[in-house]
Amino acid sequence: MKFKLLQLISVFWASLLSFWGCAQSAPITTGMSHFEVGTSNSTMTVFTYKPKGYHDGPLVVVFHGLLRNAEDYCRNCIPLAEKNNVLIAAPLFSTNQYDNEEYQRGGVIRRGVVQPREKWSYARLPAIIEAVRQAEGHPDLPYYFLGHSGGGQFLMRLAALYPMEAKRIVACNPGSDLFPRNDWKFGYGYGGLPQKLSNDAAIQQYLAAPLVLCLGLQDIDPNHPELDRSAAAELEGRYRLERGRNCFDFAHKLAQEHSWKFNWRKVEVPGIAHDGKAMLAAKEIQAALFGEHNLDIPEKP
Repeated sequence: MKFKLLQLISVFWASLLSFWGCAQSAPITTGMSHFEVGTSNSTMTVFTYKPKGYHDGPLVVVFHGLLRNAEDYCRNCIPLAEKNNVLIAAPLFSTNQYDNEEYQRGGVIRRGVVQPREKWSYARLPAIIEAVRQAEGHPDLPYYFLGHSGGGQFLMRLAALYPMEAKRIVACNPGSDLFPRNDWKFGYGYGGLPQKLSNDAAIQQYLAAPLVLCLGLQDIDPNHPELDRSAAAELEGRYRLERGRNCFDFAHKLAQEHSWKFNWRKVEVPGIAHDGKAMLAAKEIQAALFGEHNLDIPEKP
């Protein structure tokens, strides 16, 4: 009798786990929705948008700014999704789990100590992409990264330190940029990182990343309340537009001097200040992600 009871319990749990698995692998809901990814100790909410007529389009993972308003960013990308037949996924890096060091700088250094790679905030992304691929039954679903402000910072440092298979990494209006140099401390350069993360090979990988810097031509307020105004940030420039231009020019010159591959692009968007909704709606963002846009430089120096 005891054995039969254990069998029944085992069958019950197996059925329940099977149900959970099916629930997780069900296709993403049309329109706005969300799912949870992670473990019971560390779950993350991912907001999604799926166009009504969606079929086999790529995934765009969208990264919010300092306000941590992932749902708003997801909604702001609806026109992009509808026009280009893409899925949108916007993970929420909540302040309860991720402070600015853990979000904008990827959690690479915490309290002055370089963390193991598996503890970086970037390590959450493969599970998000895998969850979408499983849900859609598309194990090779291509993906793109798009971030604004704090999300742009997150993506620049990801491009430098956590290479993935994103088709393009579009960083819009970052408040500070990661310059490919070792004489500036990490966050602004590579200073303070272990040699394997900051040597020539690491910098070459960064310069070869499919990174697009999208800069609003009106993002020129040196006193913007959300702008990093630390001494280290001020070395980059007075405001976001100037900092982005300076970083791009520095990186391009470095690649030319060493005959290194340089895959970065720069797109300057007229009429846009530090406005995430307006930037994500700009036609230049669509071109930055998917199109052949006017380049400031040839593909190779």
